[in-house]
Amino acid sequence: MSERNGVKTPTPFLSRQNVLSLYLPAVILSLGTGIALPALPIYARSFDVSLGVASFALVTYGLGGLVAGIPTGYLLDRFGRRNIILAGPLVTALSSFLVVIAQSFPELLIYRFIGGIASQMWMLGRLAIVADTGADSQRGRQITGMHAMDSAGRIAGPLIGGLLASGWDVTLPFVVHGLLCLVAVVPSFRLIQETSPNALRRTGGDRQSEEAHPPLRTWLLTFPILMFLIAQLLGSVCRGALNNGTLHFYAVYAYDVSAVTIGFLGTAASALSVPIIVAAGAVMDRFGRKATIVPGFTLLGLALGFMALTAYEGWSFELYVVAFLVVVATNNFTTGSMQTLSSDIAPRHARGSFFGLSQTVVQVGHVLSPAGYAWLAENVNATAGFVFLGAASFAVVLIAVTVIREPVRDRRAKEREESEVTGVVEASPR
Repeated sequence: MSERNGVKTPTPFLSRQNVLSLYLPAVILSLGTGIALPALPIYARSFDVSLGVASFALVTYGLGGLVAGIPTGYLLDRFGRRNIILAGPLVTALSSFLVVIAQSFPELLIYRFIGGIASQMWMLGRLAIVADTGADSQRGRQITGMHAMDSAGRIAGPLIGGLLASGWDVTLPFVVHGLLCLVAVVPSFRLIQETSPNALRRTGGDRQSEEAHPPLRTWLLTFPILMFLIAQLLGSVCRGALNNGTLHFYAVYAYDVSAVTIGFLGTAASALSVPIIVAAGAVMDRFGRKATIVPGFTLLGLALGFMALTAYEGWSFELYVVAFLVVVATNNFTTGSMQTLSSDIAPRHARGSFFGLSQTVVQVGHVLSPAGYAWLAENVNATAGFVFLGAASFAVVLIAVTVIREPVRDRRAKEREESEVTGVVEASPR
């Protein structure tokens, strides 16, 4: 929030504060993540494990985020946003440096687990800051803007990482990732401001937090909120395997591609993602959150069906690349949609705790997604894995169409009705 004449106003989408404290670090951190991306499946395979076992390098990353969700949410409300969002990149750097010295596959899994914890700290911290400071009419663009910055940072990252892994050593991208995390956090020490209502209240800066509020558990145990959480779970089951590199693992094992090829694919995916994610945010703010949820997950389900066909028919690598890009495009149109809806409904006095629970549900899906895909790929075939992901996508559409409501859209409709009634009253003869 910015303050003018003693009155707090929402922080603009492209304010200097947002650009320097959220978007710039997001670009730097995602550049590092992108550099490490193509090296991970090659590094995992170097321990002589199968595709199904190697995929657990992704599963344990999700488990770290799962374990960290609720405790991080509590800490965000108890101690504020600033400390958590600063700690995230530092712990990420530590985990990336530890990956380099892993002597066994189980040891690699432990370090990936630590990285998942750190990623959740960064994600929840920045989501809470956006919810605290952003206006309803700009929240979609703010959240998708951060995701777009993530993708922008990964445009060059995979290509650089692939060249480093192939030309020097497969562990070098992880060293570079750790160094970039340290660089990213430096400006944040100066620019990140505390936005937690509870922390500001303790310093006398937010009297609204002193008002009585119903217990969070009472608010949570309602049908609409429970159905929203189920939809979040299914959405992350569908998207989790796609976002954490499962398609790259599949390409390495099915087509025996190199780290450089994976790097090119990752770069192409990131370049394609940026305009789609930005457009999705504008659509959400203009037409509502379900304007991206329903068509996005419908098209994603169809795209995953296409991917399943490439696996079932054993089509060429060129057709796989086409299917890969279609999945990337449709997946990114759903990016940030559930998070934006979550920030709309989160109670102001307990946003951190709600986001902790909400993102824990998401992380359950992120664990089930690659784990389910890996189990099906190992015991049935890759086709069954893609069908599993597609079915989850269509389930999100079903819940969104039949159950989910949009608080922001409902508030706007109510305000229009009240405005019309007021106009009629004022225009009536006296």
